[in-house]
Amino acid sequence: MPLALYLPLALPLVAGLAARPLAERLPPKLATWLLAGGALVLAAASTAALGLLVLTAVIRIPLVDAAGGMSGPVVRRLDPASLPVALVAAVLLAAALVAAGLAVWRRGWALVAAGREARRLPGRRQVVIVQDPAADAYTLPGWPCRVVVTSGMLVALSHAERRVLLAHERAHAAGLHYLFGTASRLAAALNPLLRPVAGAVGYTLERWADESAAAATGDRPLAARALAHAALASAGGPLRPSVMALHAIGSPGPVPRRMAALLRPPPRPRMLLVSAAALLLAVAGASALVAASDMHGLLEYAQAAWAS
Repeated sequence: MPLALYLPLALPLVAGLAARPLAERLPPKLATWLLAGGALVLAAASTAALGLLVLTAVIRIPLVDAAGGMSGPVVRRLDPASLPVALVAAVLLAAALVAAGLAVWRRGWALVAAGREARRLPGRRQVVIVQDPAADAYTLPGWPCRVVVTSGMLVALSHAERRVLLAHERAHAAGLHYLFGTASRLAAALNPLLRPVAGAVGYTLERWADESAAAATGDRPLAARALAHAALASAGGPLRPSVMALHAIGSPGPVPRRMAALLRPPPRPRMLLVSAAALLLAVAGASALVAASDMHGLLEYAQAAWAS
């Protein structure tokens, strides 16, 4: 049981180290699904492992033993974790739950604010052009998502580059990318070791939209130029209150890396990498289940010893 109990706590560190290579070498859509889903699995497994460690301290309390009809000597002899380790786990679990609660609150507020902004936009079309000299373009989460482009951004781009920009933002809307970002950030709130994974998801979401725009226009160098011109036009612009919530939802990512990726052929699936990542997640999930099963067996044994 000890190995199964501690593995879910160590594997998020491995995932954090592997996040960037996976984001760079896999197709962005596949990488996003793998990283965001993996972050949720690892966060759940590590939280469950902390909960089991806390339980090892709880069942040492004589009143708990008596209430549960368990033999105290059996529990103390077979308990898989020392009391100091269990107390540290209790502190970590409390911190993780508080951080996750705050993340849910902040993320929820950001999404609600973005939805209100979308409802205030004129018209019913997905793409809305607003008169604003500041160059900006973004996708407002919601159902449906709305794409906002300022007049300043349209002036900064050529006609062909505008098509790339709109294809990029429409890909964010069609793929409901804000959900992936939300999932990965909530996982990172539960387990800070997963923050590199959440950062990698932010990058792969932008790369997913970049690749969609390049495929829609059939011109990868054009997509790279449009990305560069849009980034330069919007650099240093003011952060308007109406879109402050969006900066809590996502960011444009490292532009030079994205440009370099667009100037190369699109990445192909690498089944060895995908299989290794899937194995990591399977080990984390199975370890948490084995630890839970072993803890259940310990409690039943302690109860049987009490009864006898």
